[in-house]
Amino acid sequence: MDPVDLQLGNKNLWSCLVRLLSKDPEWLDAKMKFFLPNTDLDSRNETLDPEQRVILQLNKLHVQGSATWQSFIHCVCMQLEVPLELEVLLLSTFGCDDGFTSQLGTEGKSLPKSQLHQGLKRPHQSCGSSPRRKQCRKQQLELAKKYLQLLRTSAQQRYGSRIPGSGQPHAFHQVYVPPILRRATASLDTQEGAIMGDLKVEDGTDVSISDLFNTRVNKGPRVTVLLGKSGMGKTTLAHRLCQKWAEGHLDCFQALFLFEFRQLNLITRFLTPSQLLFDLYLSPELDPDAVFQYLEENSDQVLLIFDGLDEALQPTGPDGPGSVLTLFSRLCRGTLLPGCRVMATSRPGKLPACLPAEAAMVYILGFDGPRVEEYVNHFFSAQPSREGALVELQTNGRLRSLCAVPALCQVACLCLHHLLPDHAPGQSVALLPTMTQLYMQMVLALSPRGHLPTTSLLDLGEVALRGLETGKVIFYVKDIAPPLIAFGATHSLLTSFCVRTGPGHQQTGYAFTHVSLQEFLAALHLMASPKVDKDTLTQHVTLHSRWVQRTKARLNLSDHLPTFLAGLASCTCRPFLSHLAQGNEDCVGTKQAAVVQVLKKLATRKLTGPKVVELCHCVNETQEPELASLTAQSLPYQLPFHNFPLTCTDLATLTNILEHREAPIHLDFDGCPLEPHCPEALVGCGQIENLRLAGSKITARGISHLVKALPLCPQLEEVSFRDNQLSDQVVLNIVEVLPHLPRLRKLDLSGNSVCVSTLLCLARVAVTCPTIRTLQARKADLIFLLSPPTETTAELQRAPDLQESDGQRKGAPSRSLTLRLQKCQLQVHDAETLIALLQEGPHLEEVDLSGNQLEDEGCRLMAEAASQLHITRKLDLSDNGLSLAGVHCVLRAVSACWTLAELRISLQHKTVVFMFAQEPQEQEGPQERAAFLDSLTLQMRSELPLSSRRMRLTHCGLQAKHLEQLCKALGGSCHLGHLHLDFSGNALGDEGATRLAQLLPGLGALQSLNLSENGLSLDAVLGLARCFSTLQWLFHLDISFESQHILLRGDKTGRDVWATGSSPDFPAGAEFLGFRRRCIPRSLRLSECPLEPPSLTHLCATLKECPGPLELQLSCEFLSDQSLETLLDCLPRLPQLSLLQLSQTGLSPKSPFLLANTLSLCPRVKKVDLRSLHHATLHFRSNEEQEGVCCGRFTGCSLSQEHVESLCRLLSKCKDLSQVDLSANLLGDSGLRCLLECLPQMPISGLLDLSHNSVSQESALYLVETLPSCPRVREASVNLGSEQSFRIHFSKEDQARKTLRLSECSFRPEHVSRLATSLSQSLQLMELTLTQCCLDQEQLAILLSLVGRPAGLFILRVQEPWANRAGILSLLEVCAQASGSVTEISISKTQQQLCVQLEFPRREENPEAVALRLAHCDLGTHHSLLVGQLMETCARLQQLSLSQVNLCEDSDASSLLLQNLLLSLSELKTFRLTSSCVSNEGLAHLASGLGHCHHLEELDLSNNQFDEEGTKELMRALEGKWMLKRLDLGHLLLNSSALTLLTHGLSHMTRLQSLRLNRNSIGDVGCCHLSEALRAATSLEELDLSHNQIGDAGVQHLATILPRLPELRKIDLSMNSISPAGGMQLAESLVLCRHLEELMLGCNALGDPTALGLARELPQHLRVLHLPFSHLGPGGALSLTQALDGSPHLEEISLAENNLAGGVLRFCKELPLLRQIDLVSCKIDNQTVKLLTSSFTRCPALEVILLSWNLLGDEAAAELAQVLPQMGRLKRVDLEKNQITAFGAWLLAEGLAQGSSIQVIRLWNNPIPRDTAQRLKSQEPRLDFAFFDNQPQAPWGT
Repeated sequence: MDPVDLQLGNKNLWSCLVRLLSKDPEWLDAKMKFFLPNTDLDSRNETLDPEQRVILQLNKLHVQGSATWQSFIHCVCMQLEVPLELEVLLLSTFGCDDGFTSQLGTEGKSLPKSQLHQGLKRPHQSCGSSPRRKQCRKQQLELAKKYLQLLRTSAQQRYGSRIPGSGQPHAFHQVYVPPILRRATASLDTQEGAIMGDLKVEDGTDVSISDLFNTRVNKGPRVTVLLGKSGMGKTTLAHRLCQKWAEGHLDCFQALFLFEFRQLNLITRFLTPSQLLFDLYLSPELDPDAVFQYLEENSDQVLLIFDGLDEALQPTGPDGPGSVLTLFSRLCRGTLLPGCRVMATSRPGKLPACLPAEAAMVYILGFDGPRVEEYVNHFFSAQPSREGALVELQTNGRLRSLCAVPALCQVACLCLHHLLPDHAPGQSVALLPTMTQLYMQMVLALSPRGHLPTTSLLDLGEVALRGLETGKVIFYVKDIAPPLIAFGATHSLLTSFCVRTGPGHQQTGYAFTHVSLQEFLAALHLMASPKVDKDTLTQHVTLHSRWVQRTKARLNLSDHLPTFLAGLASCTCRPFLSHLAQGNEDCVGTKQAAVVQVLKKLATRKLTGPKVVELCHCVNETQEPELASLTAQSLPYQLPFHNFPLTCTDLATLTNILEHREAPIHLDFDGCPLEPHCPEALVGCGQIENLRLAGSKITARGISHLVKALPLCPQLEEVSFRDNQLSDQVVLNIVEVLPHLPRLRKLDLSGNSVCVSTLLCLARVAVTCPTIRTLQARKADLIFLLSPPTETTAELQRAPDLQESDGQRKGAPSRSLTLRLQKCQLQVHDAETLIALLQEGPHLEEVDLSGNQLEDEGCRLMAEAASQLHITRKLDLSDNGLSLAGVHCVLRAVSACWTLAELRISLQHKTVVFMFAQEPQEQEGPQERAAFLDSLTLQMRSELPLSSRRMRLTHCGLQAKHLEQLCKALGGSCHLGHLHLDFSGNALGDEGATRLAQLLPGLGALQSLNLSENGLSLDAVLGLARCFSTLQWLFHLDISFESQHILLRGDKTGRDVWATGSSPDFPAGAEFLGFRRRCIPRSLRLSECPLEPPSLTHLCATLKECPGPLELQLSCEFLSDQSLETLLDCLPRLPQLSLLQLSQTGLSPKSPFLLANTLSLCPRVKKVDLRSLHHATLHFRSNEEQEGVCCGRFTGCSLSQEHVESLCRLLSKCKDLSQVDLSANLLGDSGLRCLLECLPQMPISGLLDLSHNSVSQESALYLVETLPSCPRVREASVNLGSEQSFRIHFSKEDQARKTLRLSECSFRPEHVSRLATSLSQSLQLMELTLTQCCLDQEQLAILLSLVGRPAGLFILRVQEPWANRAGILSLLEVCAQASGSVTEISISKTQQQLCVQLEFPRREENPEAVALRLAHCDLGTHHSLLVGQLMETCARLQQLSLSQVNLCEDSDASSLLLQNLLLSLSELKTFRLTSSCVSNEGLAHLASGLGHCHHLEELDLSNNQFDEEGTKELMRALEGKWMLKRLDLGHLLLNSSALTLLTHGLSHMTRLQSLRLNRNSIGDVGCCHLSEALRAATSLEELDLSHNQIGDAGVQHLATILPRLPELRKIDLSMNSISPAGGMQLAESLVLCRHLEELMLGCNALGDPTALGLARELPQHLRVLHLPFSHLGPGGALSLTQALDGSPHLEEISLAENNLAGGVLRFCKELPLLRQIDLVSCKIDNQTVKLLTSSFTRCPALEVILLSWNLLGDEAAAELAQVLPQMGRLKRVDLEKNQITAFGAWLLAEGLAQGSSIQVIRLWNNPIPRDTAQRLKSQEPRLDFAFFDNQPQAPWGT
């Protein structure tokens, strides 16, 4: 009996098991390979009886231990058709530990060595334990030969009948289709282990397996790294190599070893190379040392494959995990087994530093479409479902993209194999929409009986999750229960293999068939297991970066776990999960919702590119449209994906998400390796606006796919293929698609090494493709810029006839092309080709061929063709080897080119540039012309308009001998336009300058000639001045001798460009007639030159024949007195001189006297200006001008007391001095005193400025004392503070009334008496203002008491800070001390001012009358005394003004005092109380006092905040004021009762002339009562009822009484809600007001009917008409214009904020007094501005023009610029918030330069660049671009 049978104790059961297994020997063989992966199925066993063979195999299984045996029995019961009774016996007997006999070995017991590998019978010994023995060479070779044969036999047995990699026994394992392999060019940073440089997949054919190792070239890389993402087939390929070697295909290798890092990670000791090969792979039968020696000697024929380099753990110590990585590093670097070949597989990412920099990189890119189809054909070969499977893949794009991953393709085929027989065609879209559901269907398909044990699946998922969390991928029998092993084996979820960790140490290991399957099962456990709660689940929903990091001690194996969790969160998976969860659907739903919620949070975060891809995968798996939309909308506008590989599946997933996005997006794939078929995923993605594929390692095949995909992306605007090393043909293929991308703006093909012939082909494409605007190529750069969509659309609309002829298209080009081919190695024949090509194309904006090899002939050809190529801007031929001889050829070639504007040639700098101007007939639309004018603006004074031509031949080595030939070549260019020549930087010398002066007349009228840096001497430089008399075009000669800057200029540069007429480049619709022609002076500027007397004499003699007028500007380091005298002596001999300027020139202290003397010696001098002894200017009268006033300015000249007499003596010789400025000198008090003593002898009629001369109070006091001796002084002002001003104004005649202002003089008490004495003696001084002079109240009282005069009036104004703090009583007390009679008192707290007018002599009041009035005063003793004093001094008070005062601060004592004072003021005519604070009791006091002022003529109570009672008290005070002429109650709240009192009082005021009731809330009812009260006011001249909302009803009442007011001159009804109906009534009434002068009706909806009514008969004496915001239209405005035309009295008109488009004011007759016109925000544009500006010229008194917030552009600015010089009194023009560009501003500056008196032109918020505005502001300070109004001061001397 069999011993096993005896030990089992159940012979019948054993026999039944043997008979059962004998029926299916193949199944038993497969299970033997699964449970005993290292056991050889010896072929000798095949000769045995089948039952004996089964018994032998069962014995082998049984001796492995109880776990293996139990797992095997579970597999038998699960997979085979076992009768129920037998199944029960087998599970009860063998399926538990009790049924296993311990005598036959226990789990974990090692087997004898002879049984470990029975088929090979190799001894298992350690290769490092025995000493190395010497043996002969022959014996060594025999041992090695046996070992190599043993190695190959072992591989043949291992891979004999199945494809490796999974260990699964299904037929589909036989299918193998090679994936796409592509070599990559890269370098590794050996320090960081990262891929450096441009990692790019090489183009061309795919790499085959045999091509991975090129053994023919010994210098090639010894290390190959196979990079691929998870599931791409890296491990499969590694085993495929082993199989190929076993079959004899890789004959270049004698030995091949395959290691997996997942197993090597288990080694915890240090390994030698021999231990690695023999202990862990296969041991020799004899003498391993000899075998290893042979392998070392032939290491170049040894291939070591390491699978899963990304799973390798970093070393933690010399003997810790990762020591194998150290061994791997030494193998790679050749320190061990030098010469051997090493291949490693890895996921992409940061590779370990152990790899050498020269390692070869090979990308495994998965399957493309043909490979997927091939795989499906092999999988379903000879099966009826093959065609159905192919159809499903063709119709299901999502499934097809998943199949790009070989592992998923295998799963998909398995699922289709399972689904197709039972489902209708096309069901894969619903059943296999995501990767998760693909795996779900796979698990169902792998169930042999269609029944899926839920408990076993979840338990196995728990094992998988535990492994992921601990980084474990290899499991042993102790890690997995036997039933689970059987379950995994039955459902092909587990694979087994032999794990060797040392000599004699091996055991069976289990792993999931793929890491992704382990992740899927772990996800099932998390989602369906009741052991897992929601919080634990959500911790696993994270996003991982694509870069593999190797800094952790354990592996990160959960790459796909979040994706599977997201996929299981889909509603489609809920039934499956509910089944696994035993029907607990609520728990499953909660977990699914939790996963979706986490994804929503992640979707709103800012993520890196790799995490965005992972998120898209997760979101796509959920199949939640809402989540997809949230994710798509949350993606940034610029979405970068940099430097990580992307698959077709990644892009397809991203595209699916983007389909839910509304806004466009920019995708940036810079540095991302892309699979060839990746671009297919972008087809139809309309959201992509910008696509960058720079350095994305895309291949030619990928490009072909992309070319097909791009036209299907309709919103695409930018595409970049930078740094992809594309071939020429690929580049041509790309540009062929350009016509099909209508919205594309930019195509970047840089970094792709295009040859010259291909570049010319691209140029042809640029010429023929209608959307291309620019082709730019420079070395590696290659960029296409295309037209925007609007232009393309416009072109299509302009060309409806697609069959039009070529001639028609040439005749009307719709685009201009820019072509830049820089440093492209173009030669002469290429230039010929290019010329022929460009002649057939559109107009060219720019052609840049710099940096090529055209040489003289090529440059000549391009220059000759320039006029035919229609180049509108620039032709650049720089750095093309042009010689001096070639320069003459180029000049002759371009002589007939009409459009040439500028030619720049510099042989030293290798510059050859042609600039062109557009021909007038070829200019484009208004927008293009406006843009052109904007660019022209920046030229300013130093640049030229395009109508001029400039030839710059600089640094070309030109000498005198070259000039004649050069001038001949230039002769043809002179007649084409204003020519500017630049010969700077050459070697002409004195001889060349002389010769050129002789040749210049033959060149015609030039505009400029630059002779700088030509080595000219001083004599030659001064000799150039003779050209003024020989060259009529020469107007300006600028010379800087030391820096050798010499420029001869004509009269059309800078501001004089427009002096002669119209500009051809001005915008259409504006006829630019030009500025008024003025006489342009000639100027000579000589600087950096020694100005000695002989040189000056020679210069003046040379200039004597120069036509005038002439401006002479000299500059040197120092000018001696002798030189200055020589120069001044020559002035009478230069009658044409108009200006002499010495700038930045040092002058001696004697120079002020020499210059002052010229005012009398030379009558033509009208102004002398000397500043700081470094700047002197003399202005001369023309011969036609009569003698007049002259001015002298000597500032900062260090003049002191000792110089005053001499200077005054010289100035006294002048007949009429208008102004003298001696500011910023060192006069001091003594010098100023001396000057004031000399004033009576000086004939000054204007201003004497003595500011900043370090004077004190003494000078101010002496000025007061001096005034009586200076009868012509009319005004003087002194400020001794920070301003330091001291100015005296004179008149030509004696003045009887003088004004003096003293500020910040800090008078001390002793100065007060002196000041009073002076004031008493200066009888002509009528007004004195003391501002912050440190006078307190006591000193002011003393001053008032001391000032005494025999007769007359004297006004004293004091502005001190204490005036704001002092009370009314104290201020009145000061006034009471005056020695004269006080006639006026004015107090203003905000102005800190007290003003008192005194009348001398003082009339004494009757003491008895004063005592009688005091007796009735209810005041204290002190106040009674004060009232007494006031009654005496103020008895004749006629005006009392109080502003911003507080009468409540002293318990109404001030108001009570005012009451008593008012009672005594019998002559008071004016009382003003404005913006003040008064209590009701105080108002009662005031009202009582005012009630007794019967002679009051003016009462102003405006801007006060009184309550109703206070207002009533004041209204009662109006009773009996029948003499009142002016009443102002503005801003007082008048209720019905107050208004009743007011109207009652008004009814008796028959002398009333002015009534102001603005902002009183009167309303229509109040207006009715008021109108009735005004019937008696027949003298009324002014009526202000603005801001009262009286409406049409109030206007109706008012209109009835206006004709009864015959003296009415001014009426203001603004802001009163008057409609057109009320306006019509008002207009009819106003017609009868014959004397009306001012009419203000603004901010009412009057409309055109009112305007028409007013226009019928406007008052004859109308001066002011204000109708802003009155809803007027063009018709109403035109009617008013016609009515006002020629009005002799009109001064102001305002029509602001009305719509006057098309109806602008136009005056045909003169308006002699019009000062201001306001047309703000009236929608005035360029079309109507010409009529408006012509009207301005008919207003000679116009001072202010307001045109802000309109639609005025450069044409309007041009029109205004023309009229500015004609408007002599204009001071301000407001052009804010218009459409004036820099060009228009420049035109305005030119208009100002023509002699306008304007003070400021406001240009804020116009489209003018800030730097241009600053430049314009510096050149013309009167242009104001600021937000705040900063008006500059008028120039000195005007």
